[in-house]
Amino acid sequence: MKCSFFLASAVCAAMPLLTHALAPALTPGPEFVRINKSDAVVIVADLQVGLYHVARDYNPTEFRNNIIAHAAISKLFDLPIVLTTSAEQGPNGPLPKEILELAPDAPYIQRHGEVDAWDNEEFRKAVRATGKSQVILAGITTDVCTLYLALSLRAEGYTVFANTEASGTFSKDLAADANRRMENSGVILMGMFSVVMDLMRDWRNTPGSATVLPFLDTYLPAYGYIARAHEGAVKTGELLPGEDGL
Repeated sequence: MKCSFFLASAVCAAMPLLTHALAPALTPGPEFVRINKSDAVVIVADLQVGLYHVARDYNPTEFRNNIIAHAAISKLFDLPIVLTTSAEQGPNGPLPKEILELAPDAPYIQRHGEVDAWDNEEFRKAVRATGKSQVILAGITTDVCTLYLALSLRAEGYTVFANTEASGTFSKDLAADANRRMENSGVILMGMFSVVMDLMRDWRNTPGSATVLPFLDTYLPAYGYIARAHEGAVKTGELLPGEDGL
């Protein structure tokens, strides 16, 4: 009996070591590339009032909100921003006044022929002058202005985050093709909410809930109204019969 007891004790003591030895080794996956707000610049590429009309892959009201929100990210997180337009004296038109008012002192490069903004020397100088290696980009159209610039920036070594919600084109199929090509070239596809959350990281940070929630209430009401519902419940709410303990 004594022998059996000591044998069982030895086996039990060895079990954690044996389990650890038999556990499969973890294989690291792809790197989780985060947006570093100390190393990021926002680029507004041809989000012009004329080109806005060709963006048929989003609801027009939603898309208007998305493109202004893209520029507003720079103000929320105090990021540098570079604005550029293509042939704005023609049918493409200027940038929305809301974007210009958000960034009145930003470099504003008006291109007069170059389709790919990176082909414009003044634009290249403006981006390089920021000293940032990460770019948060949106443009119209997705398959030209966003795609061409994103691929050019990747070729130069920049990390590119394409805000797909603020880029638009003639159809969802064209957008899908362009996004697939960008992703295959290492461009990281994100929406506005994801960009904002990655820049903030923690609701207790600065910027944090005090400024991010009002931003979301303006540009992403589906989330802003969650906060409004909470506010209403705390200030004036009371439990209905049957709710307590659910």
